Amino acid sequence: MSAERSSFFYNYGILMAWIVAFVATASSLFLSEVMHFEPCRLCWFQRIFMYPMVILLGMAAYKGDRRMASYVLPLSIIGGLISIYHYAEQKIPGLARLLPCSVGVPCNEDYLDWFGVITIPLMAFVAFVLIAGNLWLTVRAVKSEEADQSVESSYNS
Repeated sequence: MSAERSSFFYNYGILMAWIVAFVATASSLFLSEVMHFEPCRLCWFQRIFMYPMVILLGMAAYKGDRRMASYVLPLSIIGGLISIYHYAEQKIPGLARLLPCSVGVPCNEDYLDWFGVITIPLMAFVAFVLIAGNLWLTVRAVKSEEADQSVESSYNS
């Protein structure tokens, strides 16, 4: 990885991940509170993994705590897995019959279906992937920075 790219994610990776988490959270609240789309069970699980990231990444970005990237990364990976399963349940008819949502809104219901492909779970998946990508690159940049500092300190001693 080039020094410029490493430096960019070292400086802004957490902030970029926070922006994505903030937009995703605001969007989900808009859809449920303004558009009155009732969240299904799988949507709630995705929210459970997305909403804390807004607070955790916001605090990390404010304090410059890059170590938070490795702690929040599992949240985005698990949330992304739930999103891709939810998307598959919407697009593969037989999958919804295996584990049906028995309470509230069915998980295979599409509130939004743009171009026959883009649904709310797919948008959530993209958000989780963007967050995970930014955090992963931040973790790599932090490790690279620490390695550079280690090499530099060994030269100075």
